[in-house]
Amino acid sequence: MENTARDAEAHIQALIERWANAVQQQDLETIIADHATDLVMFDVPPPNELRGIEAYRDSWGPFFEHFKQGGVFAIERLDVTAGDRVAFATALLRCGTREELEKDPATRLRLTVGLRKEGDLWIIAHEHHSYPYKPD
Repeated sequence: MENTARDAEAHIQALIERWANAVQQQDLETIIADHATDLVMFDVPPPNELRGIEAYRDSWGPFFEHFKQGGVFAIERLDVTAGDRVAFATALLRCGTREELEKDPATRLRLTVGLRKEGDLWIIAHEHHSYPYKPD
């Protein structure tokens, strides 16, 4: 059982790193593990907003298809703040196909995650993915 905020933050950091590794490996079951059934996600590609674990599960097919020829999904910076029952994390990730990253090597995916504690378990209740706006 976690007794301190530092323990909670370390646990959440490991949870998010496990999730990111699962995305890189296209391991859908591990991706959706540790997520709330009533998850809300704001995403980059349409439909831009998803509600519920089944919609979240279904959203990964197009992403995997896009990354079929090889891609990168790697956390470069992760910061976690945890309270007794809720927590949030922010991260910057290298995310894209090799060609996309060669074309724009400085771009990072921004990730914000909201978590809540259910019993002794931290679960992801919200994900928000975005890229910086770059006018043409």
